[in-house]
Amino acid sequence: MDIVQILVVIFGLCLFEVISSVDNAIINAHVLKTLPEKYRKIFLTFGLLIAVVVVRGMLPFLIVWLANPSFSFMQVIGFVFHPTDQINAYVEKSQPLLILAGGVYLFLVFLSWLFMEEKKYAFLVEEFIHRQSVWFYAIASLFFMAVIYFALKINPILALSASIGSTAFFITDGFKKNAEEKEKQLMSSHVSAWSKILYLEILDATFSIDGVIGAFAFTILIPLIFLGNGLGAYIVREFTVRGTDVIAKFAYLKNGAMYSIGVLGGTMVLEAFGKDFPFWLAPLNTFLLLAIFLGLSIRELRDAAKKKSRG
Repeated sequence: MDIVQILVVIFGLCLFEVISSVDNAIINAHVLKTLPEKYRKIFLTFGLLIAVVVVRGMLPFLIVWLANPSFSFMQVIGFVFHPTDQINAYVEKSQPLLILAGGVYLFLVFLSWLFMEEKKYAFLVEEFIHRQSVWFYAIASLFFMAVIYFALKINPILALSASIGSTAFFITDGFKKNAEEKEKQLMSSHVSAWSKILYLEILDATFSIDGVIGAFAFTILIPLIFLGNGLGAYIVREFTVRGTDVIAKFAYLKNGAMYSIGVLGGTMVLEAFGKDFPFWLAPLNTFLLLAIFLGLSIRELRDAAKKKSRG
């Protein structure tokens, strides 16, 4: 990759990490308001270290290692710092296994949001689909069955990869669904500061999975994933420090994040089945969708301001 490609990929990774972590930043900000200044600094300092180095630093290594079980974990680390032609070829060969799991996971995240989650409707069709929420499980099952069917025609291990992506979705989805209720409990003064910090770290790790898995739609080069996601995680922490009231005003930002996740998930599934896409497609998709829904949010803010001035 030349320097332009590297910069485009890092920019796309950073942007995707930020928009996919908006919910996490809002929850963090709300809970941190209940903590003394000393504990806020502990979370924001050591939390950033854990978020970037441990979670977003080690998780890509772990994912590549699981997709290449014949390697030891140390060999995977060595692949990043001292790549050989043989190891490069092996990792390239295993790429469909890696990205199919990620694609299934991300597309299920998108479907769950589209059918099940309360949201600010950007389009009328979103309200219609949300009213049909009972169909999520049927559509998700049909999607998964179709992926398994085509995967078995190519390689049974590919089908196993798809099932891993599905399993990861249902495990993390349950935890995320519980996050809002848990946030209310954490707002209570009866919960110790250390308990709140520990829960926020676990929650951050759960939310970071979307960003790390989605990163493989941009590149399989772990150093670039580390740089892009790490920079995005730092920006999210800055949002948390400075408050998220401004971000919350952009009502359709979450919609843009979810549509970006859906497109990336579909792209990864197609790539796993042999479809090639240019390196700039994932960053461009993320940027355009964010711009569209940011524009919709700004337009609504202006309309609201006009109505208020008239009233």
